[in-house]
Amino acid sequence: MNKHSGLKRQPREATTAEQTRTALVHAALKLFGRQGFDGTSTREIAAEAKANIGSIAYHFGGKEGLRAAAADFIVDTIQGIAGQALGGVQAAAPLDPEAARAQLFIALERMAGFVVASPQAGEIVQFVLRELSHPTAALDRIYAGVFEPAHRRLCHIWEQATGEPAESEATKLTVFTMIGQVIYFRIGREAVMRRMGWREIGNEEAAKVVAVTTGNFRAMLAARDARAGKKGKS
Repeated sequence: MNKHSGLKRQPREATTAEQTRTALVHAALKLFGRQGFDGTSTREIAAEAKANIGSIAYHFGGKEGLRAAAADFIVDTIQGIAGQALGGVQAAAPLDPEAARAQLFIALERMAGFVVASPQAGEIVQFVLRELSHPTAALDRIYAGVFEPAHRRLCHIWEQATGEPAESEATKLTVFTMIGQVIYFRIGREAVMRRMGWREIGNEEAAKVVAVTTGNFRAMLAARDARAGKKGKS
């Protein structure tokens, strides 16, 4: 009887441990982003996660290990979104210019939809902004796992769409501009809602933001094509 009870308990205990670990990561992501690493105690994290304070040391070795786990969660989350939007952040099969432009619009729409409307994106952006202001090893993990490969992939698609070299200064800055206009709607969320008279930014409002950001990008491409056309005639 005891043997059978033990066999039944084992999966449940493993599941409970994983749930505790996940709850701690989410709590750390939220509190580190809101209050900063130094301004957040392990006691606060445990209370937010409804976990025993000793579980932080058990699962992560301590507060620093928990910050690294939160960074890894961000990498996994954004890699999943980037994979859907970009067909994976690694080099893929070459695209013709029309297909590459379509891929850029898909990437922009999905990025905007997540960043602007998803509640989880708010916690991720807050955490990352803290890291960008005061870089630690957690930012190194996020940069290497998401920022650099996703930006490089977007630059590569831009080259296929326009013929401009992927690693040129102009291309890199163009892609940062594309990303930046979306991020503003998250970091400036309160100002946007007040100025727009919105009580929230839900799916309907997010769709309007997506329409404007993709419109801006379309205008950017048109201006670039017009400049290229003038150079060709001269």
